[in-house]
Amino acid sequence: MKIHEKYINRCIEIAKNGLGTTAPNPMVGCVIVHEKTIIGEGFTSQYGGPHAEVKAIESVTNKELLKLATLYVTLEPCSHFGKTPPCADLIVEYKIPKVVIGTIDIHSKVAGKGIERLKNAGCEVIVGVLEDVCKEHHKRFFTFHNKKRPYIILKWAQSADGFISPKSKPQNKPVWISNSASQQLVHKWRTEEQAILIGTKTAIDDNPSLTARKWQGRNPIRIVLDRTRKLPSDLNVFNKEATTIIISDQEIDFKNNVPANICSYLYKQNIQSVIIEGGSKTLQSFIDANLWDEARIFTGPKLLKAGTPSPHFDYKPTTSSTLLNDTLKIYING
Repeated sequence: MKIHEKYINRCIEIAKNGLGTTAPNPMVGCVIVHEKTIIGEGFTSQYGGPHAEVKAIESVTNKELLKLATLYVTLEPCSHFGKTPPCADLIVEYKIPKVVIGTIDIHSKVAGKGIERLKNAGCEVIVGVLEDVCKEHHKRFFTFHNKKRPYIILKWAQSADGFISPKSKPQNKPVWISNSASQQLVHKWRTEEQAILIGTKTAIDDNPSLTARKWQGRNPIRIVLDRTRKLPSDLNVFNKEATTIIISDQEIDFKNNVPANICSYLYKQNIQSVIIEGGSKTLQSFIDANLWDEARIFTGPKLLKAGTPSPHFDYKPTTSSTLLNDTLKIYING
């Protein structure tokens, strides 16, 4: 493996420690190398905290070595003042002579300005090492800024005969189709994304909490579609375990292009990624509008024989795996 690729891979590896906590900032990883030895590492803190480059520089014990080192980072260092000072300025301040960047930051406040700042200060800058891999790693951030909408993950569980819920049930709570291992994985996913979305019918029929109680980590923001604001206030989605945002006809137009209107509203709310766990109608609307980036579909061995059919989804899976007696298929759009 080429030496630059080795250290960019390490940047990506440590950057994943920030998954689910850095938004709306990207989850960046940074490594500082001196004479083939890593002397500093860092990843982006929870939003509002230090960026990856700052943490990596701070972790270096002997700061004099920075003048002889190479800094590797998944994304172009920022060049503007936000919650924290510009990372490019800090790199220049410590006279780090060489910077290797995975991919350019597409944010309008950066977009090459960080690279320009470094070059003007005399740094040798190499851009585009494992660029496609870094873009994939930053897919939420890139989708948000390129497409002006959140990164959208569709998720549902279906029976072996293609239903997502039975025809009738005695109580307003979920009927589990997937097994405990699959359910725990879903809760892990919830900690990794900024928000989770359901429709009115799911809120009433299942009364879900939409938290990550089966996995250690933060709860996502709960987004509930409630066109006429008819949902009772004692539902679980209104408890104090997580933030809940209601989207009614006061926020968007429910008569036309509803999925696009939802995406536009969530973009304005600075929501960078969302898991849609709604019922078949909500899921199908996003599929029909082609507004999705991933679909994660569990199929359990249970036969329901009748009920609510799963969404119509005519795509080929990217990967397929098993969790105990469930099958999980992952689909990537485009």
